[in-house]
Amino acid sequence: MVKEFDRKIVFEDGTEYYGYGFGSDDIRVTEIIFNTSMVGYQEIISDPSYTDQSVVMTYPLIGNYGIADEDYETKIPTIGGLIVREYNDFPSNFRYTKTLSEVMEENHIVGISGVDTRKITRSIRDEGSRRIVITHADMPAEEAVAMIKNTPVPHDAVSRVTCKKRWYSRTPNPKYNVIAIDCGIKLNIVRSLNKRGCNVTVVPITMSAEEIIKMKPDGIFISNGPGDPEDVAPVINLIKELRGKYPIFGICLGHQMIALAYGAKTYKLKFGHHGGNHPVKNLLNGKVEITSQNHSYAVDIDSLSGTDLEATHINILDKTVEGLRCVKDRVFSVQYHPESAPGPQDSAYLFDQFIDLLKEGKNNG
Repeated sequence: MVKEFDRKIVFEDGTEYYGYGFGSDDIRVTEIIFNTSMVGYQEIISDPSYTDQSVVMTYPLIGNYGIADEDYETKIPTIGGLIVREYNDFPSNFRYTKTLSEVMEENHIVGISGVDTRKITRSIRDEGSRRIVITHADMPAEEAVAMIKNTPVPHDAVSRVTCKKRWYSRTPNPKYNVIAIDCGIKLNIVRSLNKRGCNVTVVPITMSAEEIIKMKPDGIFISNGPGDPEDVAPVINLIKELRGKYPIFGICLGHQMIALAYGAKTYKLKFGHHGGNHPVKNLLNGKVEITSQNHSYAVDIDSLSGTDLEATHINILDKTVEGLRCVKDRVFSVQYHPESAPGPQDSAYLFDQFIDLLKEGKNNG
């Protein structure tokens, strides 16, 4: 006996995809994107950068290794939804403590399986990211479309995911103190800094430059996060105040906000970069790295002219800016995620590069 469809996806134009629900039974209006990673669904659902987005997984089988307590990127996942071809609720993994559906239900994350993810992905590729609603199968399409149109596009994602107060991640025998501005920071970034001898103090986006200076950091890290970088004016202004005073390293959203702080511009990509196999060329040494990426916005390369920034990395597929630096201010950034390591540790040198700047600052200070 074939199970009856109980959930569906409705696009802004009324297109419907029927499937089976897992996770939360909520009704959710979100933006829809796709991710081409073959593994890492736990890291994806717990990455704050996916706030207000539903992710279509192009790899067909999801859930088969469950959820492990050590692998979260944030303690409280905020992804909008998960869309998969086949969901497995019986994990085979000695490390797993909960199923994917259980974690999604606990955190009010909606899921739908059994849909044609290839067709949806092609639609996103051809027509771009759009808004959808994941709802119950019996909701009329007209009502679903009206719900999408009447739901405001959120512009407060970073303020929702930033920490409410500072917190600390210390390491044995620390050499440096780093302040991390939390726009939706991934925990593996903090671990990567700890591993290199940094005590990390994670602070909310409301932290003032004066407060940070009083904490006497050796360097500043600007984190990844969700949404439009232009919405995060407090951090852009913070970068303007702190640049030149300390080494600054930015990743993903942090990269975009560094560009804006120097007078460059950003724009929204048609469907973004979301996956674990994006080739990026390092313009400083000619090497190509295979990178993990998750972003919907990019830096306008033409807008770098007249700023103090230069491009250091470029995306081989579409020539978008993947890295920036200002040598005199000891500021640099990348659009991709060196802490994710989808394959070889191609990008780990970026953390070492930050450490070199911290060391240099200490020696000169």
